[in-house]
Amino acid sequence: MVLRDILAALVALVCIGLGLFLLERPRAGLEISSLMVGETPATVMQVPETTAPVVVIAHGFAGSRQLMHPYQLTLARAGYITVSYDLQGHGRNPLPMSGDVNSIDGTTRLLMEEIGRVTDAALALPGADGRVALLGHSMASDIIVRQALADDRVGAVVAISLFSEAVTAAEPENMLVVNGAWEGALRAEAQRIMAEVGAAEGDTVGTPGEGFARRAVAAPMVEHVGVLYSATGMREAREWLNATFGRDYRSGIANIGGPVLLTLLGVVLLGLPLANLLAEGPRLPEVPKGAFLALALAPAVLTPLILSLVETRFLPVLVADYLALHLAVYGSLVLAGLAVEGDLPKLRGGPAGILLAGFALIAFGGVLDRYVASFFPHAGRLPILAAILPGAVLAMVADAALLQAGRARIWRRWVARLAFLTSLGIAVALDFERLFFLIIILPVIGLFYLSFGVIGGWVGRRTGSALAMGLGLGIVLAWALAVTFPLFTGTT
Repeated sequence: MVLRDILAALVALVCIGLGLFLLERPRAGLEISSLMVGETPATVMQVPETTAPVVVIAHGFAGSRQLMHPYQLTLARAGYITVSYDLQGHGRNPLPMSGDVNSIDGTTRLLMEEIGRVTDAALALPGADGRVALLGHSMASDIIVRQALADDRVGAVVAISLFSEAVTAAEPENMLVVNGAWEGALRAEAQRIMAEVGAAEGDTVGTPGEGFARRAVAAPMVEHVGVLYSATGMREAREWLNATFGRDYRSGIANIGGPVLLTLLGVVLLGLPLANLLAEGPRLPEVPKGAFLALALAPAVLTPLILSLVETRFLPVLVADYLALHLAVYGSLVLAGLAVEGDLPKLRGGPAGILLAGFALIAFGGVLDRYVASFFPHAGRLPILAAILPGAVLAMVADAALLQAGRARIWRRWVARLAFLTSLGIAVALDFERLFFLIIILPVIGLFYLSFGVIGGWVGRRTGSALAMGLGLGIVLAWALAVTFPLFTGTT
């Protein structure tokens, strides 16, 4: 046991060390600084003392500027002055999104005004030569297209995962479209756009920088988030802008997707020897099969049905108020059922749960916040965290108790967690218009189970405590959800 822990710790530290080295290497030689544009936080990356065109970079819904760093690093290393920023309601931007999301003159207009202010500030930076391009992902692809049509200074558009009703056969004049090969609907839209100008995906119409030019490409083997780490996409963006602005400055592509996974793998693996430092506890008894199935499935169905009968709007965050209640009701139903069955575990192991949460938030969260997405919230998100926390803890303690603090057989883990995800799916089906955005938490929960969930399972199996496992995971889940959902005050 001791030898296994030592080997695990050594492998973990090697993974973390190598991963961090590879993550920091693309930043070497760049000048990286912070910029505030009113209340909008931005990051500037450039070669020191360069004179060059500016590229303003915008992330998608529920993202943050860190998500766009692969493209930003690649273009900065290619000699451009690059500025990424947190859109209203996202990341560490304290201003919530507002306006009517269904109206072009509502939320869209406000986000266009914001990117206009960021563009003004970027063009005022030392070394900016007056030329500017816009690059945006997903939701922001529509914003940059519309802003390019409204702002004559914009010389090129790089739209990643594009969908915008503003695109026509003639406008924007100079546009590259990049989709992941696995983005079926968005890729089909790009193919339709190219067909309107008599071309196919992979073709180039016109010459960038010499009037009308358009190209659409599919980055192989990636989807809606993976496209942001695609070497193909980054290379295409760099070459399109080089052609537009008559530049031939090339440098390496910022391939940081692999190093991110390597570093996070190391952090997860480090949790094993650390968990084994905790005091060993007794094994929780297995819940009988019939009771387990009832407790896994019935609350999953009942929770969305119950909440469909009550008003769930009380937070200025898209669907986070509903999710807070969903977690609380689901967890309460499972725990009540366990109490009736006589299988409710003793509430012990709280300090171990706090240690689990602290390790996950500091080690894992630190890597995420620097290299992947905003993870450390501004003060305005703390009330959101406080609102989600009780329900998240209830749900995760219930999950841990149902799964014997991580010792349950694999099929039970799959049933319990798929049942919970199905429960959210039922909620979306019952109120699709309002709760559609619950779909965005699926990748968050997937990452949660593959990372924090694994560490939590080690803590639970070591301590034999559902509270230790559930409390730690509940705190981390509430934190992750509180920093993911955009702040919003407006009309949905």
